[in-house]
Amino acid sequence: MHSNRQRHRVPQPPTTLGRPGFIPFESLLHSEERWRDRQVFLESRGYLLRPRYRPGWTPSWKTSGKSVIRSEDAVPSPARQHLIDATRLSDGKLVYIKRVGTGDLESTIAMSLSSETLGRDPANHSVPILDHFDDPEEGGISYIVMPFLRLMDEPDFNYIGEILDLGEQLLEGLVFLHDQGIAHRDCSKKNLMMDATAMYPKGHHPVKDTFLPDISTVAPYYPRLSVGVRYYYVDFGISSLIPRGAPALVTGTLGRDQEVPELSDDVPYDPFKVDIFTIGNVFRRELYDKYSNVGFLRPFIDSMTRRDPAARPSAKKMLKKWRAMRQRTFALRRHWRVAERDEPFVWTAVASGIHLVRVGIHLVKWIGGKRYLGS
Repeated sequence: MHSNRQRHRVPQPPTTLGRPGFIPFESLLHSEERWRDRQVFLESRGYLLRPRYRPGWTPSWKTSGKSVIRSEDAVPSPARQHLIDATRLSDGKLVYIKRVGTGDLESTIAMSLSSETLGRDPANHSVPILDHFDDPEEGGISYIVMPFLRLMDEPDFNYIGEILDLGEQLLEGLVFLHDQGIAHRDCSKKNLMMDATAMYPKGHHPVKDTFLPDISTVAPYYPRLSVGVRYYYVDFGISSLIPRGAPALVTGTLGRDQEVPELSDDVPYDPFKVDIFTIGNVFRRELYDKYSNVGFLRPFIDSMTRRDPAARPSAKKMLKKWRAMRQRTFALRRHWRVAERDEPFVWTAVASGIHLVRVGIHLVKWIGGKRYLGS
């Protein structure tokens, strides 16, 4: 079991007020006040916000004698007025609650993808919508409830097989979206997330997510390869729904990935090919540029990020090629550690040697087990 977010750096409990991401506010941020004002309503719907957002909250460290930096209610949510973490009262699960416009495109697409029929499809990697309800006081505002998800690479990848699984799930999910006539149009890293529940047997804090809910103890976790995770596409705020038989053409320059060459406010372009480009760019930026032993990604990156959209393959073709490549990958290769491009040569040699011994021990145990079972 792993207990570190970075393989070479073990996170420590915060020790100074100036540490990035841990600024103890004695009063709520403006972006937090809206959620405090809806806390009672959200609880009536079955979702409990953290103590910081409950009516009449006062900083616990003023009376508890506990250090500010070890008081959970000193941890503010990120400055996002539209999203907050909560605990579902029915089962204690962490969820996200998102504030959306009633009937807007984002919630319409997300809810349609979570319908009874589409939601059961294993190829559907669109974030599930667990609940939906209107704001009781503000007309035109609704809330959608989603599972609590982490960014796709937090914590870091450990094994080649984890990257093989990530790529297949992302391409499978993209094929599903395109089959429904939906172009995501913003498939950047921030919108590619994972359900890491199985990785964290003791849970983790929703904001200080390398720590347990007490924010003082490092949260232990299993590698993805040991337990399996599921990846999701989130945020359909600039997505397009193309009716069957209609021209697949849009305009607009929104989206986090501004390297897409065809983006234009005037010249129409194919949004499905934008998705191909952006996923290819994710493979390049977040994986190929980071790790030195993932050369199998290069052909996919090259074909998916061609400047001419017409020369880029479809998601279906990419998924077929990826699955063929994955099937050809030997088990030893799948269980091999990923090596960061900037890690020292000496560390690479030592870590690879240790890893080889571990794989050998695992293989001996596996072979011994098969003999014992008579297979």
